[in-house]
Amino acid sequence: MLLRRMLIMLGAVLVVVLALAAYKGFTIYQQVQMFSAPQPAISIDAATAEPQPWQSRLPAIGSLKAFQGIDLTVEVAGTVQQVLFKSGEQVSLQQPLIQMDSDVEQASLATAQAELGLAKVEYERGRSLVNRQSISKSEFDRLSANLQKANASVAQLQAQLAKKRILAPFAGTIGIRQVDVGDYLASGTTIATLQDLSKLFVDFYLPEQTVPQLAIGERVRFSVAAYPLEVFEGEIAAINPKVEDTTRNVQVRAMLANPDSKLLPGMFANLEVLLPGEQTVVVVPETAITYTLYGNSVYVIGEKKGQDGQVAKDDAGQAELSVERRFVETGERRDGQVVIRKGLQAGEQVVSAGQLKLDNGAHVRIANAPATPSAE
Repeated sequence: MLLRRMLIMLGAVLVVVLALAAYKGFTIYQQVQMFSAPQPAISIDAATAEPQPWQSRLPAIGSLKAFQGIDLTVEVAGTVQQVLFKSGEQVSLQQPLIQMDSDVEQASLATAQAELGLAKVEYERGRSLVNRQSISKSEFDRLSANLQKANASVAQLQAQLAKKRILAPFAGTIGIRQVDVGDYLASGTTIATLQDLSKLFVDFYLPEQTVPQLAIGERVRFSVAAYPLEVFEGEIAAINPKVEDTTRNVQVRAMLANPDSKLLPGMFANLEVLLPGEQTVVVVPETAITYTLYGNSVYVIGEKKGQDGQVAKDDAGQAELSVERRFVETGERRDGQVVIRKGLQAGEQVVSAGQLKLDNGAHVRIANAPATPSAE
C-alpha cells in the first residue's frame, strides 16, 4: 500500500515537471521565432543624385562705398553768411553751397586792384621813357617788378575770396547740414557729406590662394539686409596688387550701377564672385550627407539580394530595399544642394531623411516616392 502511494506521488511530480519543461520549451521557441523573423522595413525619404550644370563661386562679405564721397569742409575760417542748399537734395557740379562773410577780403581786394591800376600806369609810362632813354634800365625793371607784385597780390586776394564760397566739387546727394547762418567756422569744420550714388563700389577680401581665379570684369552677385529678396550684380573693377601681411587676403573692388539710389554707402553685403565656365557635377540634398570626424557619408539605396544572388521580394512581389553606407568627397554647398566630387554616381538614390535609424544593410521603405532603386 505504501509503495503504491509513493508511485502515485512520483508520477504526479513527473507530470508537473514535464508540464513545466514543455511550457519553458514553448516560450524559448517563441522567442527564437521572434528574433529570427525579418525586421520590418524602416521608413525613409529618398532623393536621386542628379547631374546638373554648376558654376563655381567664391563667397565673401564686403561693404558698399560711394563712387565719389567726401565730407565737405571749409578751408579758411569765417562766419556763415548764407546756406545755399537743403539737406538731402541733389546738387550739381560747382553749385554754391555755403557763402561765408567776405567783407574784409573784398575791401582788401579793392585796395590791391587800385594798386595794380597804378602799377600798370607807371609801367606803361616807364616803357615809353626807357625807349627814349629818359630813365635808366634799372628803374624800368623796378616798375616791371612792382606790376608783377600787384598782379600777384590781386590773384592772392581773389583766391582767398573764392574760398569763402563753398562749391560742390561733383554732382551728388548732399547730406544733413551741420552748420547754420551765423556760425563761426574754424578751418576744417565739416559742413555736410556729399555722396555720388549713381554708381557704387563693393570692397571685399578673398584669400590669397584665390588670386589666380580672379580677373577684371568677372561678375559679382550680392545681397544686402535692407532688401533681402533682391539680388544685385556688378563686376570686378580692381584687384589690389598687394596681399595684406596680417590676414594674407587680397582686397578686391567691384563696381555696380545704382540708378534708383536704393543702395547706400556703408551697407554690409553678402556676395559671391561668379567664376567663368560651368561644369556638370553630381549634386544631392544637403540633408543626405552625414558629417563625422571620420569623413562624410551617404546611405545609398539598392535592391536587397538573397544568398542565392537573386533580388529578394516582399509579400506583394516588390523588390525589397536595403541601404549601403558609402563615404563620399563633398564640394561646394549652395541653396540646400551639395556637390559630390567622388564616391557617388548620377542616378543613384540616397537617403535624404531618417539616417539616424539606419545601419549598414538595413531594410528600408521609401515613404516620399515610389521606389526606383539603382542597379548594383
